[in-house]
Amino acid sequence: MSFLKKAAVVAAVAGITLTLAGCQSQQVEHEMAAPAPVLNNQDLYEVGHEGRHYVFDDFAVYQEFLSVGETSYRKVFIGEGPQGKSLVFGLRSEDKKKLEGLAGVSMYKGQMPAADDFYGEMRGEDGRLYVFSRLEDMQAVRNTGEAAFRLTQIGNGPQGQTVVFVLNDSNKKVFPTELVARFKQMNNL
Repeated sequence: MSFLKKAAVVAAVAGITLTLAGCQSQQVEHEMAAPAPVLNNQDLYEVGHEGRHYVFDDFAVYQEFLSVGETSYRKVFIGEGPQGKSLVFGLRSEDKKKLEGLAGVSMYKGQMPAADDFYGEMRGEDGRLYVFSRLEDMQAVRNTGEAAFRLTQIGNGPQGQTVVFVLNDSNKKVFPTELVARFKQMNNL
């Protein structure tokens, strides 16, 4: 093999090697730069409305629903809600094409834990507004329809609703100062 042919082969092999090394370093940089997934598990809102059970993991979508009575994007499970009602998950526009990985669905089904600073609201068709600081308490009220431990304030809701601050065995004897303050902040009261 002539010198020029050997040089061409060496250059070609070196070029391929350099190209592969460049791809590997770009891949490593890309993997290192990828942000951790953001969990949307700090709040959950539920509304009983017209025979359906609506669930929201986004406060803005929840507020929009309260003002117009409908949600632009949704994921529906016929007959899978409490008492066999249709279960409707209100979605953000960025979640509308997702088939899985929806925080509201995962939290509702008990597949994702709530954040330590969890906040939840449940509006029943009876006009009461239940407020929660733990997802477990919200699930219990959803299943039984009642809160074992609670602080009730008649007429203190945004539209004059009765507000029920749901407590649990660990905080039943203490006024829920932080939960009441957060409720007022969330509802501009």
